Amino acid sequence: MKSLKIISLLALAILTNFSYSSTPESSGQTTQEITPVALHGQLAIENGSLVNSSGKKVQLKGMSLFWSQWQPQFYNRETVENLVEGWNIQVVRAAMAIEHNGYLEHPEREKKKVKEVIEAAIDLGIYVIVDWHDHHAEDHLPQAKQFFSEIAEEYGHYPNLIYETYNEPLEVSWSKVLKPYHEQIIASIRKHDPDNIIVLGTPTWSQRVDLAAEDPVEGNNLAYTLHFYAGTHRQELRNIAESAIAKGLPLFVTEFGTTDANGDGPVYEQETAEWMDFMKRHKLSWANWSVADKDESSAAFIPGTTPAAISEKDNMSTSGRLIWSHLRQ
Repeated sequence: MKSLKIISLLALAILTNFSYSSTPESSGQTTQEITPVALHGQLAIENGSLVNSSGKKVQLKGMSLFWSQWQPQFYNRETVENLVEGWNIQVVRAAMAIEHNGYLEHPEREKKKVKEVIEAAIDLGIYVIVDWHDHHAEDHLPQAKQFFSEIAEEYGHYPNLIYETYNEPLEVSWSKVLKPYHEQIIASIRKHDPDNIIVLGTPTWSQRVDLAAEDPVEGNNLAYTLHFYAGTHRQELRNIAESAIAKGLPLFVTEFGTTDANGDGPVYEQETAEWMDFMKRHKLSWANWSVADKDESSAAFIPGTTPAAISEKDNMSTSGRLIWSHLRQ
């Protein structure tokens, strides 16, 4: 189990004086000189921050796939490869649907999609968030335990894995409902994977990180989910996040949008820029919602875009072009 992580540490030692970058070629594509996992190796949480294997703070940037049952065409290597080469992502989020004709009804089908994304991320040297994309996960505890145990056993020896145990809880108690749920999922993961990062969903659509800061879960390499949509969540939510950070709570923005919270409406460029500044200042890693060609503003692509064409600017939505520019910086 530890051998691959040791290899990553050795690679990091060799590459310490280099940086992960992309160089424009005449074709307009990019060539990655060093992969994110080769550069950063085994991630950890130290003193409230995400750090790499040398203890340096890290801010990962990337994209989240859409609900797996509704946009299955993007759950493959071609998508991940083009996001790496054309978008410069360091992390991809596989948002495995649980309800609404998802994993609960079709476990093998949905799990297969996630595994394709995991294996592509490992091959391409980026990090991958395995997301239990649910709003009622406390009602599906046995299924979640089984799924995460299986994924940890099969892939937990790779430093690429990041587990997200609960996408967006609703307005439920942190201490009485969510914390006990997370503790059981963590135990299922840690039986097979002792050290990869686990990100824990927080109350009210993963916004009330301040409540988790009052009663954090015990354990190593745990982070807490912060979600926002720039048109709906502004300084008030940043203040909540600031208060949690001040108490030492490590945050990970596993999902955010440039639009209103319903995923549609205008694209709020100025408000998105304010959030980008906030995340940069606090070294908060992020994944943008979403890799989809759905006819809504938060989708990165216009309807009909295929995985092969996601790096063509003509196929990017207004939101897609905005996020693409941030990733390419």
